[in-house]
Amino acid sequence: MRHSEDPMTDAPDDVVDQLLQRLTSALPSGEDRPGQHEMARAVGRAIRRRRHLVVQAGTGTGKSLAYLAPALALKRKVVVATATKALQDQLAGKELPFLSTHLDREVSWAVLKGRSNYLCLQRLDELAGDGSGQGDLGLDVAGNSAVSEKQVTMLKAFATRTATGDRADLEVEPSERTWAAVSVGPRECPGANKCPRGEDCFAEQARRRAATADVVVVNTHLYGLHLASDGMILPPHDVVVFDEAHEVADIISATTGLELGAGRFVSAARVAAGLIAEDGLIDDLETVGLRLTAALAERAGSRLRRGVPDDVAAILLAGRTRLDAIMSAARKIESGASAEVTTRVARVLTSVTALIGDIDTVGNPPDDTVMWVQGDAEHPRLALAPLDVGRTLDELLWNPEATGLEIVTDHDQAPDGPVVPHTAVFTSATVPATLVADLRIPPDHVDSIDVGTPFDFEHQALLYCPVTLPDPRKEAYRAALFDELERLINAAGGRTLALFTSHRMMRDAADELTGRVHHPILRQGELPKPKLVDRFTDEVTSCLFATMGYWQGIDVPGPSLSLVTIDKIPFPRPDDPLLQARREAVGSNAFRTIDLPRAATLLAQGTGRLIRHRNDRGVVAVLDPRLATQQSYRWDLINALPPMHRTKDFDEVAAFLAQ
Repeated sequence: MRHSEDPMTDAPDDVVDQLLQRLTSALPSGEDRPGQHEMARAVGRAIRRRRHLVVQAGTGTGKSLAYLAPALALKRKVVVATATKALQDQLAGKELPFLSTHLDREVSWAVLKGRSNYLCLQRLDELAGDGSGQGDLGLDVAGNSAVSEKQVTMLKAFATRTATGDRADLEVEPSERTWAAVSVGPRECPGANKCPRGEDCFAEQARRRAATADVVVVNTHLYGLHLASDGMILPPHDVVVFDEAHEVADIISATTGLELGAGRFVSAARVAAGLIAEDGLIDDLETVGLRLTAALAERAGSRLRRGVPDDVAAILLAGRTRLDAIMSAARKIESGASAEVTTRVARVLTSVTALIGDIDTVGNPPDDTVMWVQGDAEHPRLALAPLDVGRTLDELLWNPEATGLEIVTDHDQAPDGPVVPHTAVFTSATVPATLVADLRIPPDHVDSIDVGTPFDFEHQALLYCPVTLPDPRKEAYRAALFDELERLINAAGGRTLALFTSHRMMRDAADELTGRVHHPILRQGELPKPKLVDRFTDEVTSCLFATMGYWQGIDVPGPSLSLVTIDKIPFPRPDDPLLQARREAVGSNAFRTIDLPRAATLLAQGTGRLIRHRNDRGVVAVLDPRLATQQSYRWDLINALPPMHRTKDFDEVAAFLAQ
């Protein structure tokens, strides 16, 4: 890509350093971070040379500025894909406004979400109509209308004052069924050109803002959907940054696969209801959903090695027959119908076509995919995912010629069709050693660096592993774990984030220790995550007990968090169907290739909750003696963690916490 007025052509590294010095001097802390400079220089070089880049940037590096500053200075269009909403909010609410203020030019940005996150004005109009749209009110699995009229009234008022239509901007969260009645997913929307409200559609407005913005912030799920849709969701861009890169493989795998459960049939029935009423088709389709749930319930969690079972295939065939009939009925509706009816017909055809396509796919799954029953017995669904996500990315991102996609060559003459960026940056505080191979990033076109961390972990943090605890697989472990947690929490004066590998252990530990420790115990699920973290931060001596959702993406600097406990090494479940298939593909080396890297990355993420500022001090207690005793893999795990001083002595821990 040729760009005129490229500010980094002559002395790019010097320009990056000067820019970062100007930016950091404007920060309240005024910190100069060598790792941030190293990362920013590498990002600038990768963009200019059209190479990919993998950066491990420890906590405190300031990686957001390190990838945004050089990209914006080079006047490149950037998409930032994040794994967490917290990081999206940080970028849009803090980092990008700061950059816009201190760069030499104005910077524009947009946050873009999936279509179902935005209020659909056409759906709202249909609800407010003459009653003909009442069948669109949303049905539960039993076919009952379950939409709150009070909430719909609230949403109508919201539509008149909101500039975004974003569900996240609502002051009161509507029920899932009410929101489903006033929103559409990508499998339902007929497109702006076929909708009477296409011009003022909130989702389309968001896409238009993204098309002209310098930086577009999305979640990694949406980027995966962008790739799976042949690059038709996001605007053309030069650079994509995957922040929290360790999540990319799993997210892309999920978004390039499919799920098929009762909800899909109920949703199709909801879209068609009130428009098509012949031969009981809608009731029949809802019945198919109920039958599918019953057939899949007993197989929840099971891998389907031989494809769809015969009884499930028969149910899907019955559903497909009814969907074909609905399509035929929809096409018979007079072409001279009102704009509203025409839109609803288009929505039915879009939704039903997508569902038929997925039924056909699970009936004849592509090679190198894995099929299983996802969810629990109450909400089971067929899931299909690629066995090798790297092969998927090789087809969709690294090898665009294979799919007919174009590479951006000149933004002044950008093609109208789908494009892929020429530079991808992957960054995280913990980058799996296998990332390049797992994602099949072309080895001749990628550079990898580790810029370290500005924190002095050896003096700020202590890693404790009590070797006297029983093996976590033994019956005696639970009682011993609770005793160890009690004395650690008391030694820390509360101020503990207790992380667990299962909800059951988290609940049991919270129940057992309430009353045994003299500090408040907060539990995951008591409040929305942001409010729960705020309460934990404000109530300095409180403890927060949580599971996997809190192992990353929360930031509690200062005295409220002085102890992080981890109940077990977070090895993935042996019966996970997708990982099970990948282990079989790898063979005898599966533990070291699949399980151990995943456990090491997640353990490092949990450990990373402790030190969030250069003045923080505290202890990470891994309450699994295998970290200290298993010679075959303990160093793989320890070497993935920050370089903390290590101990097996509780008295040393108590003394450190007392300081």
